[in-house]
Amino acid sequence: MSLFSWKLHGNGKSISAGEVVSPDERLSWPLTIGLGLQHIAAMFGATFLVPIITKFPPSTTLFFSGVGTILFLAITRNRVPSYLGSSFAFLAPIAAAMTNGGMAVALGGVLVTGVLLALVGFIVKSAGIGWINKMMPPIVTGSIVMIIGLNLAGAAKNNFVAGPEVATVTLAAVALVGAMTKGFINRISIFSGVVIGYVYSWLRFGLDTSNIKAAKWFGVPEFNTPQFKLSAILVFLPVVLVLIAENVGHVKAVSTMTGKDLDGAMGDALVADGVATALAGVGGGSGTTTYAENIGVMAATRVYSTAAYMVAAIGAILLSLVPKFGAVLSATPAGVLGGVGVVLYGMIGVLGAKIWIENRVDFGDSINLFIAATTLVIGIADMTWARGKYSFNGIVLGTLMAVVGYQLLRGLRKMAQGS
Repeated sequence: MSLFSWKLHGNGKSISAGEVVSPDERLSWPLTIGLGLQHIAAMFGATFLVPIITKFPPSTTLFFSGVGTILFLAITRNRVPSYLGSSFAFLAPIAAAMTNGGMAVALGGVLVTGVLLALVGFIVKSAGIGWINKMMPPIVTGSIVMIIGLNLAGAAKNNFVAGPEVATVTLAAVALVGAMTKGFINRISIFSGVVIGYVYSWLRFGLDTSNIKAAKWFGVPEFNTPQFKLSAILVFLPVVLVLIAENVGHVKAVSTMTGKDLDGAMGDALVADGVATALAGVGGGSGTTTYAENIGVMAATRVYSTAAYMVAAIGAILLSLVPKFGAVLSATPAGVLGGVGVVLYGMIGVLGAKIWIENRVDFGDSINLFIAATTLVIGIADMTWARGKYSFNGIVLGTLMAVVGYQLLRGLRKMAQGS
């Protein structure tokens, strides 16, 4: 099907009981635009948290998020409804790169990550996905996801200490919104906490609004170019594995909900996210991933139309052309980042545990227990190995332990058992 053509579902105004609006269908344009706005709202909080935390230009990240989504829909030929937002998996490597070379070096890592993910996608298109499942069983992917989140505990502490009162208010706000609300507000409890903490800090301690006042209402996002530093690029390599897991999981979830076999689109989805991430690295945006937040909107509305995602992507690009909006986000106080970091980084770690639980990982198996235990300590403690001018941090070493260690120990077990 064409990128900009969709069949009208029924009368375009309603969905009969038991039916869904397929990816190649749409409702009337007014309803489709409304659904697109819902998708913008769903991705908004998570997409903006990443540049707020990493100090990347928020408007630039939003611009490449929209452009990346359009590329994703084009490369997957409108078969996989998805919005590409900022990936939390990039937080730790970007933080490491920013301290060892600045934004340009971090963008180089984002670009290389995207290229590698696209290459994996091309391999999947020709060889299938079985090899990924063998290389990255749940014990491995769960461990890697956990250390990517928990490795940032120190960063959360530093921001928390910089503004403990604001951080406490922010953390409490996230908890209360999550506990006392339902539906959409409940799903954006973290972003709600950011807003509450931001306003509290402004009223309690004041806020430097000089950059906000100086920012224009309309303008082109701030673009930056990448630089390449091998020691920094190595820190980004584990992110490739996380993005593979996220994309595969997303496509499988959409396939289940729509009742369509999308295994043939798995390679295209990986290529598309890789291209979108690489493009973001070229121009100054954060790396992207398929968003689970938007799956909730589809499940609630039973509308899987890619037309709604096209509307969301165009809307995101238009919003990125408002520099004053980005300046407001860039002024987020450190205490707010500390409060939200405590829960956000912990939640990323918990997602790793969720992978173990959902796949019923057997910790009675000594290999699984060893891989999980050693990977977590190496990653959380941020153990570092320096060799000449290169330095490998806890995420890199933990990932090597998980991926290489698992395969090595499994191979040795088979040799010992004579099979």
